[in-house]
Amino acid sequence: MSIAIENFVKAIYKNDKHDTQDTKPGNIAKKLGISNAAATDMAKKLAAKDLLNYEKYQALKLTDKGTKMALNVVRKHRLWEAFLFKMFDMSLHDIHREAELLEHQTSDLLAEKISEYLGHPKFDPHGDPIPNADGEITTEDTSISLSDAIEGKTYTIARLMSDDKEFFDFCAQNQIKYRNTLTVSKQFIANKMTQISIGSNTIVLNEDFTKIIYVDEN
Repeated sequence: MSIAIENFVKAIYKNDKHDTQDTKPGNIAKKLGISNAAATDMAKKLAAKDLLNYEKYQALKLTDKGTKMALNVVRKHRLWEAFLFKMFDMSLHDIHREAELLEHQTSDLLAEKISEYLGHPKFDPHGDPIPNADGEITTEDTSISLSDAIEGKTYTIARLMSDDKEFFDFCAQNQIKYRNTLTVSKQFIANKMTQISIGSNTIVLNEDFTKIIYVDEN
């Protein structure tokens, strides 16, 4: 399958798993940086290949075949992120960018060798689950967005759901890393802001950040 097809089914899969996004062709077009017309044309072509279900003006739904393809690409992407982070201590933004390229050039055999070398990790450095070789995610996600966290409670950072460089730069500067611990000092409900204590820092985050930082209660 072409890189364009792999990226298209992966985008549908990831949007479907994200609470604030849907899988209508216009949103997939925006995610991939293509025109709405191009996204619609691709959706029709992939429907003919039994990779997704297409109905005009409706959200796109992957078939079992399409989901299997998407999970295979996601597995390779997240394994590369884990490998690059471990071997070269690269930034979260850089490992994502490189994995976007490497995922399409990686055989199933090489993916399994990387997984073996890393000890078959369940999560990548962003906290995203890594599917196994059968395309299954075997971990249970109990995390909540930081915007829904309760004042006074302590949490462990479970997931950073972004690919934006500025977001990751900010996180790196403020100790906001996967598996680090934080305390929610205050929820400013009316202003949609959250004050947290992490390490020796006290930070106030707006909803743009708290909606994509996921945490587990300690």
